Amino acid sequence: MSLRSPIGRVRGLGSAKEGTGHFWAQRVTAVALIPLTFMFVVVIFNFIGADHARAVALMGNPFVALVFLLFIIAGFYHSQLGLQVVIEDYIHHEGIKTLSLLAVSIGTFALGIASIFAVLKLSFGG
Repeated sequence: MSLRSPIGRVRGLGSAKEGTGHFWAQRVTAVALIPLTFMFVVVIFNFIGADHARAVALMGNPFVALVFLLFIIAGFYHSQLGLQVVIEDYIHHEGIKTLSLLAVSIGTFALGIASIFAVLKLSFGG
């Protein structure tokens, strides 16, 4: 007995075996972003009115740098996952869908790396 629909058997289509992992990755990053966003906002409020030297000193704190790095990693990964779902659900032309998914993946990766580089540069006295 097969759980595939008749049309699925004809087309040779079935489960991509990735839905559950994608679902859990979105949920885990969403839950991780709750405290990280709170800590990020608290740190940002400490930057208000600070001059450059104070900002660099604050970013030199390992805890602050770690919060920023975790926020960046979780945020960009979560946004990439969410944009992937939107593209897969609403763009039906395969060529445009593939290019859009590629652009989102490259874009979030590049922006994430640039953000991580900026935080590391500041945290090491840049």
